[in-house]
Amino acid sequence: MLSRKQKHILLKFFSMFSVVRGYNILVVVLAQYLTSVYILAHNIPVKQVVFDLNLLALVCASAVTIAGGYIINNFYDSEKDLINRPIKSRLDRLVSQNTKLSFYLVLNFIAIIMASYVSFKAVIFFSIYIFGIWFYSHKLKKLPFIGNLTSAVLTITPFFAVFIYYKNFETVIFVHAIFLFLMIAMRELTKDLENIKGDIAQSYITIPVAYGEKTSKTLLTILAVLTLVLISLLLYRYQMGYMYFYFYLSILLLLGFMLLLWRSKTKTQYLILHNILKFIILAGVFSILLIDVSIILKRL
Repeated sequence: MLSRKQKHILLKFFSMFSVVRGYNILVVVLAQYLTSVYILAHNIPVKQVVFDLNLLALVCASAVTIAGGYIINNFYDSEKDLINRPIKSRLDRLVSQNTKLSFYLVLNFIAIIMASYVSFKAVIFFSIYIFGIWFYSHKLKKLPFIGNLTSAVLTITPFFAVFIYYKNFETVIFVHAIFLFLMIAMRELTKDLENIKGDIAQSYITIPVAYGEKTSKTLLTILAVLTLVLISLLLYRYQMGYMYFYFYLSILLLLGFMLLLWRSKTKTQYLILHNILKFIILAGVFSILLIDVSIILKRL
C-alpha cells in the first residue's frame, strides 16, 4: 500500500503530466521521427537517422519547449479552464503556480542547451519559438484570427526544425505541411466554439465571441473544403503508397464533420467535432508508416 506522502507525490506527477499534456508531446516526438525517416531523410539509412544525435537533440528540444508552452498556457488560462474544463483544472491545480513557472523556466533553459548541441542557428530558432509561445499565451491568444493563425503556426513549428535540418525542399512536403496547418486551424476554431462560455467570461475575443457561431461554422466549412481539395491533390498528383487509405478515410470524416457541424449547438456536440479532427491528425502520424514499406526495408 502507498503511504499518504507517496500518494501525494503520485498525484503531483499526474497533475504535472496533465499540465504539460505528456501524451501530446509523445505524439509529436513520434511524428518528428517518422517524418524524418519516411519523408525528409528518405535517402539516408534508417539506422543513421534514428541514431543521429543532432536529430535527437532537436526532437528533445522541441519536446521540452512544447511542455514549457503548455505550462505557460495553463498559467494564463487557469481561470478560464475552471469554466471550460473543471475536472482537468482541479487536477492541474494540485501543482502551485509558482512551481509551474519555475518548471517552465527550467524547461526553456534545457531546450536552449539541447539546441546548442546542434548549432547556434538552432539556438536562435528555439529562442524565437519559446518567445513566440509566450507571446501567444500572454497576448495573441485573446485576439480573433491572429490567435488562431499563430496557434496553428506554433503547432507545426517543431516539424520545421527537422525540415530545416535535413534541407529537404520537395514540393510534396510543403503540401503535407499545408494539410497539417489546415487541420490544426480547424481544430483551434472548433475548440473556440467548444470553449465559448469560458472565453466570454474571461474576455477572450475569439472568432465565435466576436462574430458569432454562424460565422465560425462558415469559416470551418471553407477550411474543410480547402482541405478536401488539398487531399485530392495529394491523392492524384503524388505517390503516397498505402497512405491513400488514410486520405480516403479523412475525406469521409471531413464530410461527416461538415454535416454534424451545422447541427451542433452544445459543448458536447462541439467536443465530438473536436475529437474527429484530433483523430484525423493522430491517425495521420501513424499513417506515415504506410508510405512505402518496401523502400524502408531496403534502407535497414
